[in-house]
This record gives sequence, structure tokens and C-alpha cells, in this order.
Amino acid sequence: MSTTRRISIAAAGTAALALALSSCSGSTGGDSTEIDPSADISKQTLTVSIWADYYPEDLAAQFEEATGVKTTIVNHTTNEDIVAKLTASADSGIDVAFVSGQYAQALGEQGLLAELDKSLIPNESNLYPEALELDYDEGNVYSEPYAWGTTGLCYRPDLTGFDPTSWNDLLNPKPELDGKTTMLSTDRWLAMPALKAAGHSLNTTDDAELAEAKDQLLKTKPTLLAYDDTTFYSKLVSGEAAMVEAWDGWCNYGIAEDPSIKFVVPDEGADLWVDTMTVLESSKNKEAAMAFVNYILDPEVQTWVAENILYKVPNQAAMEALDPTLIESYPTLGITVDELFQQEVIVDLGEDSLKYVDLNSEVLATN
Repeated sequence: MSTTRRISIAAAGTAALALALSSCSGSTGGDSTEIDPSADISKQTLTVSIWADYYPEDLAAQFEEATGVKTTIVNHTTNEDIVAKLTASADSGIDVAFVSGQYAQALGEQGLLAELDKSLIPNESNLYPEALELDYDEGNVYSEPYAWGTTGLCYRPDLTGFDPTSWNDLLNPKPELDGKTTMLSTDRWLAMPALKAAGHSLNTTDDAELAEAKDQLLKTKPTLLAYDDTTFYSKLVSGEAAMVEAWDGWCNYGIAEDPSIKFVVPDEGADLWVDTMTVLESSKNKEAAMAFVNYILDPEVQTWVAENILYKVPNQAAMEALDPTLIESYPTLGITVDELFQQEVIVDLGEDSLKYVDLNSEVLATN
């Protein structure tokens, strides 16, 4: 599992996206092609952009064998990386792009994504009904979900001496935890604990609420071991840290090395993040692209994701096929859909996302 995968979500402060999209001046991604449900997709080719180590190594070969579509998979490092490619010219040469939900929202609103032809994606029926009710793209008009999860506290009870229940356990730690905690450093996740602890939305654009969050984060900063988006679970395993802000899937990597590590969503709540699949409006191979999205939503493919990436997937058939012993070993895989939907879906904030970038910069720059 590459650390670049998780950074892709961690980098979901949308300043770069807002700037890239504003430079498009309303471009709709170049000439589009109509979708022909009867097209012979074996005569088409496909280029898919996705995060490294987030899919089966032989995925292209599997899909090509199943459909006859010659497929090339390229990797992007972050959401900003792929957005820059998609907005740099009228035709990026990419047919299918994996992006986080708020990015799919923004790209769709800019006309850069094709509306999905659901007649070509019958495997959408394998999804939980709730997976079609996500705020960033209700009805999955422009995107289909690939994986989803939440954020919370990953910790070693033998080092904390207690089971944390609140973001305040991280923001205002006990003296014995001074220098033994870490926080995520990127825009929306840096602000989230302070916003949630104060009872605010993680999608707030209210200046007073953001100022309150910044004040708390500045108060918290001296108590931290580090801001860490990539090695926080390793710090838990080594004992350098006792408690860290973490994405649920990455906490599992710590649990794999030390089963005593635990994960909890604080009482004040957290986020619901989603990674999605989108089809570019500029694609000349939309039928093959829809077939690829449909293929990914096959329960066997999605079961592989859950078993090997250790993230929950929105595919009900796949989750129900998981070996119960896997969930016993990695309890975050057992977080139910109802529990997940008690959290806030991260949405695109447009130009207001720059407020989070400013908050982030001010907190990290302060000595």
C-alpha cells in the first residue's frame, strides 16, 4: 500500500482545484461524443487514471480479457495532480478518472464529466441504496463510488491509559500525552477536529467558526509530536505516538502490525469521504469507459478492494461476501452504513475552499 494513495484524499483541500477550474473559463472538455449502447467496445481503447496500489495489479489485463478493450492504467499521486491534467487541455487523453467525491462534484459542475449511462452500468444495483444519496452527486449522475470511509482517533490504549471518546482528547490532551499525538496537516482534515469539537460543520464557510477553529488549533500545536499524513500509524506501532488523527483504512495498517491498536470516531462526529470513478466528457470511448465502471462494481472486484486495501466499499454484495474473521481483525471494516451516514459528507466549497487553505497555512506557519 503506497503512502501516495492516502495523500490523494489528504490533499483534498480544493484550492488547487478551484484555481485549475477557474482557468478553464467554462470549458466543457472539448468535443464530446454521443453514447451508443450498441457500440462494439472491443474496437475501443481505454486510458484509466487512478492512485497507485489502489487496484489489482492485473486489472487492465482482466478487463481486456473480459471485454476485448485494450486498456492502459496510469497513476496519479493526488487529486490535484489528476485535476491539473484534466484541465490543462481540451482533451487529456484520459477516459476514466478516479477522484474524491468533492472533486467529482466540481468537475461535473464545470462540464468536464459525462453523465453516466445507467443502462450500461447494471452493476450499480450492487451498491447500498445510500450510495446513491451522497451530497456531492445525488443519484450518481457523474460518478460511481469506489471506496468510502471516515476519520477518527487511532490509538494504543496501553500508552494512552484510556479509551478516547472526544476530539478534545486530541485537541486538549492530558499532560502525560504531551508530545505523543499527531494530527493530519491538510486543509479539511486539519480543521475538522476543532470544527467538530465546537459543534460546527466540517463544510462551514463561516468566518467566525473558522477563526474559532484556528485559535483552537494554535493552542493544540505545541502539544503535538508532529503533523503527519503518511507515517502516523508507524509512529503508533513504534510507540513514538500514543494517539493520532487517522483515516480508518490507514489505522488498519497499524492494526496489521499491532492488533492492540484501536480506532474510534469521536462522539462529536467526523467525515464521510468517498473515492469515485468518473468518465470524461472529452472521452471518445465512453461506451468502453461505462463498461469499465460497470466491471469495477462487480462484487468480486470490490471484494478484492476491501480484502486487500482494507477500506470499506459501497458495494453491498461485496461487503456481505467478506470473511467475518477479516472484520474481527480489522473492526473498521465493520462500521455499518448507518454509522457511516451519521457523519458529514465532504463537499466542494468552490472559492470558499481558499478559506481552509489560509487557515491551514497560518496554523502550520506559526512557531
